[in-house]
Amino acid sequence: MIVKLLAYTPNADRVCAAAARSCYSENPSGTLVDTMKNPAKMLSSVVAMGHHSVIEHAVFTFSVEGVSRSLTHQLVRHRVASFSQQSQRYVSLNEPTYVIPDTIKDNPEAKKLYEDLMIQIWDTYGKLESLGILAEDARYVLPNGCTTNITVTMNARELMHFFTLRCCTRAQKEIRDMADEMLRQCKEVCPVIFAYAGPACVRGPCPEGEKSCGHSRRKEFIQVEE
Repeated sequence: MIVKLLAYTPNADRVCAAAARSCYSENPSGTLVDTMKNPAKMLSSVVAMGHHSVIEHAVFTFSVEGVSRSLTHQLVRHRVASFSQQSQRYVSLNEPTYVIPDTIKDNPEAKKLYEDLMIQIWDTYGKLESLGILAEDARYVLPNGCTTNITVTMNARELMHFFTLRCCTRAQKEIRDMADEMLRQCKEVCPVIFAYAGPACVRGPCPEGEKSCGHSRRKEFIQVEE
């Protein structure tokens, strides 16, 4: 898996702080963005109160490669986002490329069963194409574990929601690893917006009830002084 932050709103923390301050000021955000004395304090206060509409002005685009179709099926359920995914209709997947979950990888017998099946699947896929079957139809035999590449764009508010759900230990490990890395890169460029981003246990009690893992991840995510 490779996750790369391709683009983001420049000075996103300051832009969002100016937007927030403009709600309570006679001055527009165009003036405030350059004159605010303590934008970090302003934005931190607003985000802490749950007024997250102002962080919708910050947008982030990621390139994600080498992840499974199983992951992207979960990812596109986050509907306040834009996605561009590698097409199996137009890209012929000649080489077996697939993700092996850790639980299978760590079990030699399961790993052999898994890999033997993948070889069989790609052999069938190749034979179908050799018979003149279009890639868009041959792909019907491909598995959920097949790797893919996807470009993802979300605003900061949707990312906060995404991190709440997908950084949680209840999320499947592959998408959790991706979400953790996306958040790490977001914190590097926008430390104020994402200061308390992460699973719900970072900000308060776990909402999962009996399904809770019982372990807070707060210390893994909180980097600001408290």
